[in-house]
Amino acid sequence: MKLLLCSASPRRRELLERIGVRFSVSPSHIDETQRSGESAIQYVRRMALEKAAPARKPGQVALAADTIVVVRGEVLGKPRDRSDAHRMLSLLSGREHRVITAVCVNDAVLEVETSVWFASLSAAQLTFLVDSGDGDDKAGAYALQGLAGAFVTEIDGSFSNVVGLPMSETLEMLAQAGAELPWT
Repeated sequence: MKLLLCSASPRRRELLERIGVRFSVSPSHIDETQRSGESAIQYVRRMALEKAAPARKPGQVALAADTIVVVRGEVLGKPRDRSDAHRMLSLLSGREHRVITAVCVNDAVLEVETSVWFASLSAAQLTFLVDSGDGDDKAGAYALQGLAGAFVTEIDGSFSNVVGLPMSETLEMLAQAGAELPWT
């Protein structure tokens, strides 16, 4: 079955393309505001489901995902601006945080969680990361595969989850849904 990626994320596209998965892209445009009282898991699941909803059609497999960073109970999405990026990176500095991605294939949803530890960042390092713009459009204001990766001291779980799409779990879900994969 034809695969439709419901995401504008270049990282998700790259992860799928790297292993030869063929797909079309149709980004969803939804309100990504967390609701009052909504837990991090509830929020990320709802986002993935809502992104996939418009693409659910017979003969097609819809793939959507949403990634959040959670530190000290606060959900960090994409920074609004550089000041917000500085605030987020300051929160992550010297701490463990969780990266949670909810993957939705048609109407099945799975969450994958990875723990990440940042080194304590100096003021100069924070300024460097923020001014680089490397994390402008990324949850938690950083990219593990980008400049901030130099300051990550430990990761427990899926590397590709932190990038934005836990590949092993996603491929299993796609296979179960009947999506065309390079080896099928």
